[in-house]
Amino acid sequence: MSAQDPVPVGMAQSVERLDWEATPLGPVADWPRSLKTAVDIALNSRQPMFVAWGEDLTFIYNDAYADILGSKHPSALGKPFQHIWAEIWDDIRPLIDRALAGEATWSENLPLTMNRHGYLEETWWTFSYSPVLDEDDRVGGMFCSCLETTSQVLAQRQSAIERQRLFEMSRDLFGIATFDGYLKSINPAWSSALGRSEEDLLARPFAEIIHPDDLDETVNVIAALMKGVPVHQFLVRLLTQEGEPIAFSWSAVPDSTPGSGLFYTVGRDITEDLRREEMLRQSQKMEAVGQLTGGLAHDFNNLLTGISGSLDLIESRLAQGRTAEVSRFITAAQGAANRAASLTHRLLAFSRRQTLSPKPTDVKQLVAGMGDLISRTIGPGIQLETVNAAGLWPSLIDPHQLENAILNLCINARDAMPDGGRITIETANRWFDQRSARDRGVEPGQYISVCVSDTGVGMTPAVQAKAFDPFFTTKPIGVGTGLGLSMVYGFAKQSGGAANIYSELGQGTMLCIYLPRHLGEGELAEPLPEPASVPRGAGETVLVIDDEPTVRMLVSEVLSDLGYTAIEAEDGATGLKVLESDARVDLLITDVGLPGGLNGRQVADAARSKRPDLKVLFITGFAENAVLSHGHLAPGMHVMTKPFAMDSLGIRIRELIEAG
Repeated sequence: MSAQDPVPVGMAQSVERLDWEATPLGPVADWPRSLKTAVDIALNSRQPMFVAWGEDLTFIYNDAYADILGSKHPSALGKPFQHIWAEIWDDIRPLIDRALAGEATWSENLPLTMNRHGYLEETWWTFSYSPVLDEDDRVGGMFCSCLETTSQVLAQRQSAIERQRLFEMSRDLFGIATFDGYLKSINPAWSSALGRSEEDLLARPFAEIIHPDDLDETVNVIAALMKGVPVHQFLVRLLTQEGEPIAFSWSAVPDSTPGSGLFYTVGRDITEDLRREEMLRQSQKMEAVGQLTGGLAHDFNNLLTGISGSLDLIESRLAQGRTAEVSRFITAAQGAANRAASLTHRLLAFSRRQTLSPKPTDVKQLVAGMGDLISRTIGPGIQLETVNAAGLWPSLIDPHQLENAILNLCINARDAMPDGGRITIETANRWFDQRSARDRGVEPGQYISVCVSDTGVGMTPAVQAKAFDPFFTTKPIGVGTGLGLSMVYGFAKQSGGAANIYSELGQGTMLCIYLPRHLGEGELAEPLPEPASVPRGAGETVLVIDDEPTVRMLVSEVLSDLGYTAIEAEDGATGLKVLESDARVDLLITDVGLPGGLNGRQVADAARSKRPDLKVLFITGFAENAVLSHGHLAPGMHVMTKPFAMDSLGIRIRELIEAG
């Protein structure tokens, strides 16, 4: 500072008036230019600054720093640094030595216990120490720019305390985890929810406490986090100390520090939410059952009226001797019985309990082969377009059921376009990851899709929500059963796939069936030629097991008419006694569902232990498909579904007896 320099107010006046000759610095006029410059910078700044010069580090500071000194001001001016800040000297001496050695230093939120107002207080500081050279280019002192951060640090500390309190009190599971599979930090809710100690949870790989079925989902989430992608609302179940699963909805975000290998996660117990959802589903299911029961009763009452009425008239006409009219009523009764069988078939397809005959199927060839049939069904006013993907994968399905499903969808599409339009059947290969599979209701993996779309009236969201419900229909009374889409849905589910609807009102509808890919070659089943007549037997013996007397009577009558000897049994135990005897049995015909503790499959398996070459024909009402291992039967075992034509039964019996 020179004599001709303008004299600022405040500390500048105090510095000007101080008797510097009594300090190691001497008169201001003799100060080095670098010292004057540093002091001028400090005095003209609103940032707290000071200069410490010479061997004693004589203190010169500005107005902003005077507030920091508290009761030490104004006597601190011109005093040695060590004298002014004796209580923190040992803490900051290493930083001062580095500055005097020519090194600029920086400290952030450095804690110092200071005495500024006659008592010790905790304070925090962010400051820099910079060396200042004299005229001989040697370090003559240091320059400091500083900022007290005590209030910010205390506020952060209070916030941290509050966060910690929330962390400890929360019922949600908060945790910090590593990508290599361990929990690093958790809140007490983990122990409360899982009945495991914190030490145990931190010591073991967290894969050990995850439900085995959710490990793949966890691996996918961690893979996304490692790429820096947050993941929200994913379901992973954890196991309690007793091994009971608890469902949690999780969110996880990766740590923003590069290379930290950490992520943060929070999980909320949704067991009660899932319970309420299940109660709602049960309520909706009961509503559907009520609708199903009403629709079923209506349709079957009509069919039973046709059958019983026809039988009454047959009896009446025979008593009157009017036999010429009997055939008409027989035809009516058979027609009603066939419609009842079709209705049952559709119901069991919806409930996914029909008997399927899956085989590797070339779906592209199947769809292409249906073109003429579909065109005749939908009529000339609707354009049909087929788009088959090149290299379409095969699928292990029942091809005839897929044909029925596609035909049902095309009929629905036709009915949605009363003024004509276009139907498109499109096939494609699809590969679903966890998220896209969950959206479609299937397991992740490879699938083929068969989509039927139309340019019709479309569906409202409310109609879409009920479209797969049995007996739900938007068609007029008497038009359709309301089981077409139910059957499509049930077939897709039972085949390991799914069916989804995509529709907008006025914009048309697309319904897609997703079927699992089969790793092998596909084939298209050819229909078997029908024999010209039913062959007769040659005295062979057939054991018939069925708990329904009428069925036993009818089958035995057919066998007798065709030249076979029939042995009847009303349950599995009785039939098994016959099979374990020395009686001749060339073929076993048995219902699958039998009373007395032995079902038809168990009887057949037990009989084969003594008669390994025994031919078996299961007759089933569709619903016992699981007992039959879903069509995976041993050689020599076959299935017919009730009801069946008696001549078809005779043909099958002859084929089985003659086989091998």
